[in-house]
Amino acid sequence: MAVREILRGNASGLLLFMIFGLSIYTTTMSVTFMLGLKSIIPTMQFFKEALIFGVLLLNLANLKYRPRFHLIDYTIMAFLLYLILYALLPIGEQGLFDRLIALKSTAFYIMVYFVGRTIDAKEVYINKYFNYLVLLTIAAGAVLVVELLMYQQLQLRTGYAEYNYYFFNAEPSGQYGISTTFDSDSGYRRFASFFTNPLELAAASIISLAVIAGLYTTDNNKFRINTVGMLGLGASFLAILFALSRAPLASYFVVTYVYALLTKRKAITHIIHLGFCAVAIYVAYLFWQFEQNHEGIIQILVNTIDFSDPSSIGHLQQWVEGVLAIINNPMGLGLGSSGRVAGTLGENVGGENQYIIIGVQAGIIALLLYLCIYVMVIRTGIKWLPKLKGKERQVCLTVLLIKIGFIIPSLTSEFEGSAYISYINWFLTGLLINMIMKPMITQTQPTDDH
Repeated sequence: MAVREILRGNASGLLLFMIFGLSIYTTTMSVTFMLGLKSIIPTMQFFKEALIFGVLLLNLANLKYRPRFHLIDYTIMAFLLYLILYALLPIGEQGLFDRLIALKSTAFYIMVYFVGRTIDAKEVYINKYFNYLVLLTIAAGAVLVVELLMYQQLQLRTGYAEYNYYFFNAEPSGQYGISTTFDSDSGYRRFASFFTNPLELAAASIISLAVIAGLYTTDNNKFRINTVGMLGLGASFLAILFALSRAPLASYFVVTYVYALLTKRKAITHIIHLGFCAVAIYVAYLFWQFEQNHEGIIQILVNTIDFSDPSSIGHLQQWVEGVLAIINNPMGLGLGSSGRVAGTLGENVGGENQYIIIGVQAGIIALLLYLCIYVMVIRTGIKWLPKLKGKERQVCLTVLLIKIGFIIPSLTSEFEGSAYISYINWFLTGLLINMIMKPMITQTQPTDDH
């Protein structure tokens, strides 16, 4: 369907693939492998990159005016060129092929950014695609309900473990023979619906929350949600709960709080403040009861705070290893030395932190460029939100909440490694810069023209 729309000249049809294709990407691949069709999987795996490149070339060929560049554009291009240099030069212990694969894993989302940056924004029907995202969230929630009723992850039936072992050298692990990411230290199952893993489901819930905020908030900050939106909001909350991922769960409430501040909704901020006080009192009570009860949520809470549970210890060890590697090698160890590719090769240094993974591979300069991009996007969103109306404001509010919501989860995972999360995030980011730099707006606000 996406290809058909693109061939008809509607480049925004790519969003169909991003929303409905990438969300079930790993499930599709694992089922294909389970059905004995492993020979076609490599072609399927590279289809998304080919589609992105195709749409980018189509956008460039159909540009109706010379683009005006923002400082964010220049910084992103500098980041990309810097990483390409690390991929082409013999830096590090990895071969050229592995460095190129690591480049794709570390920076391909920049191509997605430029797709959003060069697309004809007038042809992107934001309401339609945002509603698609809400419907996707409801579908994910429905699958999650079935998983909960059966108390069994969908991935146990899709060939997930076998697919990951064959293509990524990741042996089945954990209590359920899938991956340790589906386990929790308290013994509860973690669920992913039809997404790749629980972390991706949790991150998708943050995107859903941001999209719902953008879609149903009017220009005068009224929140007018319908039945479908309420179902989507409920499904996103259900997903964030049963993914049992602490960093995204904290971000979910941070996004809600930031939304209340941005839209001056004092009722929400007061409720959150009261809720925080109630939680603080309850936590104090739990610690008071800790000597009598070492199970369940009390144990999870205590272990998280004192870094004594295996997950927290693993994060801490990876962070320390990564930081030491950056200190000892400020120019980086080379692409493929940290992150997903390094993990596949069994030679990972550091990891479990998006920022540390970039710093270990390409050094402090690349890390600073990435951080500058992130900060500038948030700053730009805050600056432009009061000035925009209609769909431009919807995109601005959504991107701003997504970026803020992803800060904490990026500290505990290679966040850009998820195609669905990364592609949606950076396409909308590129679309936002596209909208605010179009001639009509840049003429009235020339200070943002770099």
